[in-house]
Amino acid sequence: MKTKIFIKHAFTGNEASAYAMKQINPDVVAAYPITPATEIVQIFSKYVSDGEVDTEFVPVESEHSAMSVCIGASAAGARVMTATSAQGLALMHEMLYIASGLRLPIVMVVGNRALSAPINIHGDHSDTMGSRDAGWLQFYCENANEVYHTIIMAIKIAENANLPAMVCMDGFIITHGMEVVYTLPDEEIREFLGVRKPLYSLLDIQNPITVGPLDLYDYYFEHKRGQIEAMINSKKIIEEVVKEYNERFGTNFPPFIEEYKIEDADFLIISMSSAAGTMKEAIDIKREEGIKVGLLRIKTFRPFPYEVLREKIRKFKAIGIMDRAETLSTMGGPVAIETKAALYSLPEKINLINFIFGLGGREFTLNDAFKIIEITKKFSEGEKFPEVLYIGVREEE
Repeated sequence: MKTKIFIKHAFTGNEASAYAMKQINPDVVAAYPITPATEIVQIFSKYVSDGEVDTEFVPVESEHSAMSVCIGASAAGARVMTATSAQGLALMHEMLYIASGLRLPIVMVVGNRALSAPINIHGDHSDTMGSRDAGWLQFYCENANEVYHTIIMAIKIAENANLPAMVCMDGFIITHGMEVVYTLPDEEIREFLGVRKPLYSLLDIQNPITVGPLDLYDYYFEHKRGQIEAMINSKKIIEEVVKEYNERFGTNFPPFIEEYKIEDADFLIISMSSAAGTMKEAIDIKREEGIKVGLLRIKTFRPFPYEVLREKIRKFKAIGIMDRAETLSTMGGPVAIETKAALYSLPEKINLINFIFGLGGREFTLNDAFKIIEITKKFSEGEKFPEVLYIGVREEE
């Protein structure tokens, strides 16, 4: 393992994202500002103006246009990045499928924010969960330090898998919350990433190609099958890149899930993003009271790491699953629904209970975490509860 010297900063998630982008020095960044991700491209545009990067920065008139520019630049062989949130991501929705269908490794930082109506600018996962089947890799980060390092790894993962990637962080909680971030020297990052080697380039006039042709029932299915295979193969790529990063820089980031005190746990909580930090503190306190509870934090949601989940949680009789989004399917949140699907074929019977929390940025408190632990404990002991519970919502008067 090569020993690296980290540089200690006080950064918000937005500042950490912009700084990572500066060090990556992408060829093209196209963006339209939207709260709470505005600062990312605002800060980065200053790096461009000050000559600290030689990126072609393209300010556009909408998020749809931003992704359109990113698609064109990436298809030409450029290393491309952008950032957005909520309604901006929703406005990109059409173009997300085009980026992934053309196998373009665009990396986009998303400040998770609730979709309106009603209008809300605070953080939940309804935006990226609404795009979870658009063919993009999705990484959900617990804090600003993880955001910084994940953005760097995401570039290499995306370019090796030839798939676009979202790096997601909770709006305001991480985007605007200042934390300690340990950064690497510019030259170390650029050596790690190397130069993009695209599958194809629109500018390669010696090898002309057609991009985005009409593709009806004759070959559309085959092209989708290839995209599916790329997503399957991305699991190995994610594992390899994260392992290389950890060994090279002495870090300890998980490729798919993080385990927290699960070895001797009697029951388990599954969570994602910033709420996992609160849950870890709650687990520490409850363990002092003799309650043996553990946590699995899902870092990679796309591709969904069902194989790892099956292996890690099959010994537990009861699991509480936290979702910061609702599918409105009447079956609960997306993490719970996909976890249920992942466990369906196991011979073991595992009882699952889903907790919906924090919609619209509603604060997730230690008391909320205690409540989830207590309910899951009682659930594991045989007490009956509804399959989906809503934590932190106002009770009817």
